Amino acid sequence: MRADLAPGLRHSNSVAVDPRMTAETLSHIFSEERYLPVFGTPAMITFMELTCADAVKPYLEAGEATVGTRVEMSHIAATPLGMKVTAEVELIEVKGRMLRFKVVCRDERDVIGEGFHERGVINTAKFMDKLAAKTA
Repeated sequence: MRADLAPGLRHSNSVAVDPRMTAETLSHIFSEERYLPVFGTPAMITFMELTCADAVKPYLEAGEATVGTRVEMSHIAATPLGMKVTAEVELIEVKGRMLRFKVVCRDERDVIGEGFHERGVINTAKFMDKLAAKTA
């Protein structure tokens, strides 16, 4: 990780909600019950996580990646299919290899979610070795 990775870094991504991202679609993975055709909480959290990961990619050394370690998120408003959603993230703390972000997610009308997300910077080869050992 480069030494110039510091609090204050901001990044954003936008996406249009499609059927793969809905609570209705995601619910069938774990349940027979069908949920509503709105932007699902798991999709929102994944979108925010990936936006945080994208923010720091330019600061990583060869062989490094980040992994999510903590999510503190509220999902406070529904978003229909087709509406654009934007995740805005700000790096607020760097503590060793741990990164803490403030995150806000908005659709075209409202703030739909907000909270904090933490990611750890890892050595990809070591991480994969530990994963392989776990399954051996």
